[in-house]
Amino acid sequence: MQLNMTRRAFLKVATESTAAGAALGSSVLATHATAFVKSAQNKFRGELKKSIDFRMLQKDLSTMEKFKVAKRAGFEGIEIQGLEDSAQYDEFNEAAHASGLRIHSVMNKRNWTHPLSSADPEVVRNSLEGIEMALRTARAVGADTTLLIPAVVNEETSYKDAYVRSQKNIRKMIPLARELNIIIAVENVWNRFLLSPLEFKRYVEEFESPFVKAYFDVGNIVIYGFPQDWIRTLGELIVKVHIKDFDTAELIVAEVFYRVDKTPSLKAFKNLGEGNINWREVRRAFSDIGYSGFINAELRGGDPEYLRDVCIRMDKIISGDEL
Repeated sequence: MQLNMTRRAFLKVATESTAAGAALGSSVLATHATAFVKSAQNKFRGELKKSIDFRMLQKDLSTMEKFKVAKRAGFEGIEIQGLEDSAQYDEFNEAAHASGLRIHSVMNKRNWTHPLSSADPEVVRNSLEGIEMALRTARAVGADTTLLIPAVVNEETSYKDAYVRSQKNIRKMIPLARELNIIIAVENVWNRFLLSPLEFKRYVEEFESPFVKAYFDVGNIVIYGFPQDWIRTLGELIVKVHIKDFDTAELIVAEVFYRVDKTPSLKAFKNLGEGNINWREVRRAFSDIGYSGFINAELRGGDPEYLRDVCIRMDKIISGDEL
């Protein structure tokens, strides 16, 4: 039997769960929310799980405290950056074990500063080191994926050169990815590169490797496309998902797409449901391709109350309810 839950009914459940959480503890709130979402999303193919960007957590907390705050808010997974010092592996593994939060993905920290598409061999060498660091971190902390921004097109790097150079350099890392059993997931960002779902699909497929897939960012393409279209086109190539929301009018005014070397207008960033993304259509699209896995919030950071609100919004996305 399908479960059709109105927004009012969802909010009633969320409110009652919040009250119970206040009385019985945050873990009760997370349990109620998870149970509701799993029941509500039975009408869709694929199970979506909530994850958070490590950078969204308060900077004044220890790693252990950050993980526990994220877990109490209702998240199931977390994405971290590559760890420069292998001595940190134990720190993050202990935090993951103690909190019950899974580290599922690792970002390459050097994507923007050292692009694979550069003509400078030293820049590329540094970039490849960053990929290796992310891959080895992922292996050490139990993640299965590393996030990679493949190239940056600018006045010094043509589109064709970015395409050819980045593919050539990513291929150098496939043997290590295979050895460690970690997927290199290429992300779509504001880099003037891979500007259509058809090209993104072709770019990834040309590697002909199960260790190179797509990391789809729902928010990053709204200025020049519809995420549901990209999702259905990329299909099974998608292994991870970022979610964020934007006011597209603000994006256009800020000319974010043409200013990849600057920070996007903060006015354009919105909390989930406060921008222009049609989340119901996005959820249907993920169901159509049968995507199961983490959807990772990549938003501004905040305190525990804010994080719980983000989780409630993600619950609504997962269940297909109105935001």
